[in-house]
Amino acid sequence: MKILVPIKRVADPDNANKVKVSADGSRVTSEGLEQKVNPFDEYAVEAALRLTENGATQSREGEVVVCSVGPKDVAQTIRGALAMGAERGILVDGADDAMDANVIAAVLEKLYAQEKPDLVVLGKQQVDGDSNQVGQILAERLGLPQATFANSIELADGGKACVVGREVDGGVLRVKVGLPAVITVDLRIVGSKAIANGITPATHAYPDAPRYASLKGIMSAKKKPIAEHTIASLGVTEAPRIEYLKFELPPKRAAGVKVESVQELVEKLHSQAKVI
Repeated sequence: MKILVPIKRVADPDNANKVKVSADGSRVTSEGLEQKVNPFDEYAVEAALRLTENGATQSREGEVVVCSVGPKDVAQTIRGALAMGAERGILVDGADDAMDANVIAAVLEKLYAQEKPDLVVLGKQQVDGDSNQVGQILAERLGLPQATFANSIELADGGKACVVGREVDGGVLRVKVGLPAVITVDLRIVGSKAIANGITPATHAYPDAPRYASLKGIMSAKKKPIAEHTIASLGVTEAPRIEYLKFELPPKRAAGVKVESVQELVEKLHSQAKVI
Protein backbone atom coordinates (compact mmCIF):
# COMPACT_ATOMS: atom_id res chain seq x y z
CA MET A 1 0.00 0.00 0.00
CA LYS A 2 1.19 3.51 -0.84
CA ILE A 3 -0.10 6.44 1.21
CA LEU A 4 0.36 10.12 0.38
CA VAL A 5 0.43 12.41 3.43
CA PRO A 6 0.34 16.19 2.94
CA ILE A 7 1.86 18.13 5.85
CA LYS A 8 2.19 21.81 6.66
CA ARG A 9 4.64 23.82 8.72
CA VAL A 10 3.01 26.16 11.26
CA ALA A 11 4.14 28.45 14.05
CA ASP A 12 4.44 26.59 17.35
CA PRO A 13 0.82 26.30 18.55
CA ASP A 14 2.01 26.24 22.16
CA ASN A 15 3.01 29.89 21.72
CA ALA A 16 -0.07 31.04 19.83
CA ASN A 17 -0.47 33.91 22.29
CA LYS A 18 2.74 35.42 20.87
CA VAL A 19 1.41 35.69 17.34
CA LYS A 20 1.08 39.35 16.34
CA VAL A 21 -0.66 41.46 13.72
CA SER A 22 1.43 43.76 11.53
CA ALA A 23 1.16 47.48 12.16
CA ASP A 24 -0.94 48.05 9.04
CA GLY A 25 -3.20 45.09 9.83
CA SER A 26 -2.44 43.39 6.51
CA ARG A 27 -1.06 40.14 7.88
CA VAL A 28 -0.48 37.93 10.90
CA THR A 29 3.17 37.70 11.87
CA SER A 30 4.91 34.88 13.72
CA GLU A 31 8.53 36.06 13.57
CA GLY A 32 10.66 34.59 16.31
CA LEU A 33 8.38 31.60 16.89
CA GLU A 34 9.60 28.06 16.31
CA GLN A 35 8.14 26.37 13.25
CA LYS A 36 6.67 22.88 13.72
CA VAL A 37 4.66 20.40 11.75
CA ASN A 38 0.93 20.98 12.10
CA PRO A 39 -0.18 18.64 14.95
CA PHE A 40 -3.05 17.06 12.99
CA ASP A 41 -0.65 16.40 10.09
CA GLU A 42 1.75 14.69 12.50
CA TYR A 43 -1.16 12.44 13.52
CA ALA A 44 -1.75 11.73 9.83
CA VAL A 45 1.89 10.65 9.38
CA GLU A 46 1.61 8.37 12.39
CA ALA A 47 -1.64 6.86 11.10
CA ALA A 48 -0.08 6.22 7.69
CA LEU A 49 2.96 4.56 9.24
CA ARG A 50 0.75 2.29 11.36
CA LEU A 51 -1.27 1.33 8.28
CA THR A 52 1.89 0.29 6.41
CA GLU A 53 3.87 -1.65 9.01
CA ASN A 54 3.86 -4.58 11.35
CA GLY A 55 3.83 -2.74 14.65
CA ALA A 56 5.03 -5.77 16.59
CA THR A 57 8.15 -6.37 14.48
CA GLN A 58 8.54 -2.75 13.25
CA SER A 59 8.90 -3.99 9.68
CA ARG A 60 7.71 -1.76 6.85
CA GLU A 61 5.02 -3.34 4.68
CA GLY A 62 4.17 -0.36 2.44
CA GLU A 63 5.28 3.13 1.46
CA VAL A 64 4.50 6.51 2.98
CA VAL A 65 5.23 9.60 0.89
CA VAL A 66 5.00 12.98 2.62
CA CYS A 67 4.57 16.22 0.71
CA SER A 68 4.45 19.87 1.62
CA VAL A 69 3.95 23.19 -0.16
CA GLY A 70 5.96 26.19 1.00
CA PRO A 71 9.39 27.85 0.99
CA LYS A 72 12.61 25.84 0.67
CA ASP A 73 13.16 25.54 4.44
CA VAL A 74 9.99 23.44 4.69
CA ALA A 75 12.37 20.61 3.76
CA GLN A 76 13.26 20.43 7.45
CA THR A 77 9.63 19.69 8.29
CA ILE A 78 9.61 16.94 5.67
CA ARG A 79 12.85 15.51 7.12
CA GLY A 80 11.07 15.25 10.47
CA ALA A 81 8.40 13.02 8.93
CA LEU A 82 11.08 10.97 7.17
CA ALA A 83 12.83 10.50 10.51
CA MET A 84 9.57 9.08 11.90
CA GLY A 85 9.69 6.40 9.19
CA ALA A 86 8.22 7.78 5.95
CA GLU A 87 10.10 6.63 2.84
CA ARG A 88 10.11 9.71 0.57
CA GLY A 89 9.32 13.39 0.54
CA ILE A 90 8.07 15.91 -2.00
CA LEU A 91 8.57 19.67 -1.65
CA VAL A 92 6.58 22.06 -3.82
CA ASP A 93 8.11 25.51 -3.65
CA GLY A 94 5.59 28.28 -3.08
CA ALA A 95 4.96 31.38 -0.98
CA ASP A 96 2.64 30.92 1.98
CA ASP A 97 0.74 34.15 1.28
CA ALA A 98 0.01 33.09 -2.33
CA MET A 99 -1.99 30.00 -1.37
CA ASP A 100 -5.35 29.07 0.03
CA ALA A 101 -7.12 25.72 0.43
CA ASN A 102 -8.14 25.63 -3.22
CA VAL A 103 -4.57 26.18 -4.47
CA ILE A 104 -3.22 23.51 -2.10
CA ALA A 105 -5.88 21.04 -3.27
CA ALA A 106 -4.94 21.78 -6.89
CA VAL A 107 -1.29 21.02 -6.12
CA LEU A 108 -2.22 17.80 -4.32
CA GLU A 109 -4.37 16.79 -7.28
CA LYS A 110 -1.27 16.94 -9.50
CA LEU A 111 0.86 15.03 -6.99
CA TYR A 112 -1.85 12.39 -6.71
CA ALA A 113 -1.76 11.92 -10.48
CA GLN A 114 2.02 11.43 -10.33
CA GLU A 115 2.14 9.13 -7.32
CA LYS A 116 -1.13 7.20 -7.74
CA PRO A 117 -1.37 6.31 -4.03
CA ASP A 118 -3.92 3.91 -2.60
CA LEU A 119 -4.85 6.42 0.08
CA VAL A 120 -4.42 10.11 0.92
CA VAL A 121 -4.31 10.77 4.67
CA LEU A 122 -4.11 14.31 6.03
CA GLY A 123 -4.90 16.23 9.17
CA LYS A 124 -8.48 17.45 9.50
CA GLN A 125 -7.28 21.09 9.63
CA GLN A 126 -4.28 23.33 10.19
CA VAL A 127 -3.98 25.09 13.52
CA ASP A 128 -3.04 28.42 11.95
CA GLY A 129 -5.96 28.90 9.54
CA ASP A 130 -8.36 26.24 10.91
CA SER A 131 -10.17 26.23 7.57
CA ASN A 132 -10.85 22.47 7.45
CA GLN A 133 -11.23 22.52 3.65
CA VAL A 134 -8.27 20.92 1.85
CA GLY A 135 -9.29 17.28 2.32
CA GLN A 136 -12.85 17.85 1.18
CA ILE A 137 -11.85 19.98 -1.84
CA LEU A 138 -9.22 17.42 -2.85
CA ALA A 139 -11.69 14.52 -2.69
CA GLU A 140 -14.13 16.48 -4.85
CA ARG A 141 -11.46 17.34 -7.42
CA LEU A 142 -10.29 13.72 -7.60
CA GLY A 143 -13.78 12.24 -7.56
CA LEU A 144 -12.80 9.97 -4.66
CA PRO A 145 -14.78 8.84 -1.60
CA GLN A 146 -13.84 10.65 1.57
CA ALA A 147 -14.09 10.15 5.33
CA THR A 148 -13.41 13.12 7.58
CA PHE A 149 -12.64 13.51 11.30
CA ALA A 150 -11.38 9.92 11.52
CA ASN A 151 -10.57 8.54 14.96
CA SER A 152 -10.05 4.97 13.71
CA ILE A 153 -9.16 3.24 10.44
CA GLU A 154 -9.48 -0.46 9.70
CA LEU A 155 -8.41 -1.97 6.40
CA ALA A 156 -11.09 -4.24 4.96
CA ASP A 157 -11.80 -6.43 1.92
CA GLY A 158 -8.19 -7.50 1.56
CA GLY A 159 -6.91 -3.92 1.55
CA LYS A 160 -9.44 -2.70 -1.03
CA ALA A 161 -11.50 -0.66 1.45
CA CYS A 162 -11.34 1.09 4.82
CA VAL A 163 -13.82 1.16 7.66
CA VAL A 164 -13.45 4.58 9.26
CA GLY A 165 -14.76 5.73 12.62
CA ARG A 166 -15.81 9.38 12.20
CA GLU A 167 -16.20 11.67 15.19
CA VAL A 168 -19.63 13.33 15.01
CA ASP A 169 -21.68 15.32 17.51
CA GLY A 170 -23.56 12.25 18.71
CA GLY A 171 -20.56 9.93 19.05
CA VAL A 172 -18.79 7.87 16.38
CA LEU A 173 -20.19 7.09 12.92
CA ARG A 174 -18.61 4.11 11.15
CA VAL A 175 -18.45 4.35 7.36
CA LYS A 176 -16.88 2.11 4.73
CA VAL A 177 -15.07 3.64 1.76
CA GLY A 178 -13.49 1.86 -1.19
CA LEU A 179 -9.89 2.64 -2.09
CA PRO A 180 -8.46 4.88 -3.33
CA ALA A 181 -9.91 7.44 -0.95
CA VAL A 182 -9.18 10.60 1.02
CA ILE A 183 -9.24 10.47 4.82
CA THR A 184 -8.75 13.37 7.23
CA VAL A 185 -7.81 12.43 10.80
CA ASP A 186 -8.62 13.78 14.24
CA LEU A 187 -6.38 13.59 17.30
CA ARG A 188 -7.76 10.23 18.55
CA ILE A 189 -6.39 8.47 15.47
CA VAL A 190 -3.20 7.91 17.52
CA GLY A 191 -5.04 5.84 20.12
CA SER A 192 -3.41 2.54 21.01
CA LYS A 193 -5.97 0.49 19.04
CA ALA A 194 -7.15 3.09 16.52
CA ILE A 195 -5.47 1.47 13.49
CA ALA A 196 -6.04 -2.09 12.26
CA ASN A 197 -4.21 -3.12 9.09
CA GLY A 198 -4.48 -6.91 9.19
CA ILE A 199 -0.70 -7.20 9.59
CA THR A 200 -0.01 -5.90 13.08
CA PRO A 201 -1.25 -8.46 15.64
CA ALA A 202 -4.49 -7.46 17.34
CA THR A 203 -2.75 -7.89 20.68
CA HIS A 204 -0.25 -5.14 19.87
CA ALA A 205 -0.92 -1.77 21.52
CA TYR A 206 0.69 1.44 20.31
CA PRO A 207 1.45 4.39 22.61
CA ASP A 208 -1.37 6.96 22.64
CA ALA A 209 0.78 9.49 20.80
CA PRO A 210 2.80 9.93 17.61
CA ARG A 211 6.18 8.22 17.69
CA TYR A 212 9.39 10.07 18.43
CA ALA A 213 12.07 9.95 15.77
CA SER A 214 14.90 7.70 16.92
CA LEU A 215 18.55 8.63 16.43
CA LYS A 216 18.73 5.97 13.74
CA GLY A 217 15.65 7.44 12.08
CA ILE A 218 17.11 10.95 12.17
CA MET A 219 20.34 9.77 10.58
CA SER A 220 18.58 7.72 7.89
CA ALA A 221 16.26 10.65 7.08
CA LYS A 222 19.27 12.62 5.83
CA LYS A 223 19.71 10.08 3.03
CA LYS A 224 16.06 9.73 2.04
CA PRO A 225 15.08 11.52 -1.19
CA ILE A 226 13.04 14.72 -1.33
CA ALA A 227 11.84 15.54 -4.84
CA GLU A 228 11.39 19.25 -5.56
CA HIS A 229 8.82 20.94 -7.77
CA THR A 230 7.30 24.37 -8.20
CA ILE A 231 3.61 25.13 -8.44
CA ALA A 232 4.15 26.23 -12.05
CA SER A 233 6.12 23.10 -13.01
CA LEU A 234 3.18 20.97 -11.87
CA GLY A 235 0.91 22.89 -14.22
CA VAL A 236 -1.16 24.46 -11.46
CA THR A 237 -2.69 27.76 -12.54
CA GLU A 238 -5.18 28.21 -9.71
CA ALA A 239 -5.15 31.55 -7.89
CA PRO A 240 -6.30 32.11 -4.30
CA ARG A 241 -10.05 32.67 -4.06
CA ILE A 242 -9.92 34.11 -0.56
CA GLU A 243 -8.65 37.62 0.11
CA TYR A 244 -7.97 38.82 3.64
CA LEU A 245 -8.72 42.52 3.90
CA LYS A 246 -7.59 43.21 7.44
CA PHE A 247 -6.54 41.52 10.66
CA GLU A 248 -6.98 42.93 14.13
CA LEU A 249 -6.51 41.54 17.61
CA PRO A 250 -9.57 41.13 19.83
CA PRO A 251 -10.00 43.90 22.42
CA LYS A 252 -8.29 43.33 25.73
CA ARG A 253 -10.56 41.96 28.41
CA ALA A 254 -11.51 44.36 31.14
CA ALA A 255 -10.45 43.55 34.67
CA GLY A 256 -12.90 41.51 36.71
CA VAL A 257 -14.95 42.97 39.54
CA LYS A 258 -16.05 41.54 42.86
CA VAL A 259 -19.66 41.43 43.93
CA GLU A 260 -21.09 41.28 47.39
CA SER A 261 -24.13 39.12 46.70
CA VAL A 262 -25.88 36.90 44.19
CA GLN A 263 -28.41 39.64 43.61
CA GLU A 264 -25.65 42.10 42.64
CA LEU A 265 -24.10 39.49 40.32
CA VAL A 266 -27.41 38.92 38.56
CA GLU A 267 -27.97 42.67 38.22
CA LYS A 268 -24.53 43.23 36.64
CA LEU A 269 -24.93 40.26 34.28
CA HIS A 270 -28.24 41.76 33.18
CA SER A 271 -27.47 45.47 32.97
CA GLN A 272 -23.74 45.53 32.17
CA ALA A 273 -22.70 42.25 30.58
CA LYS A 274 -26.16 41.87 29.00
CA VAL A 275 -25.91 38.07 28.96
CA ILE A 276 -29.16 37.44 30.80
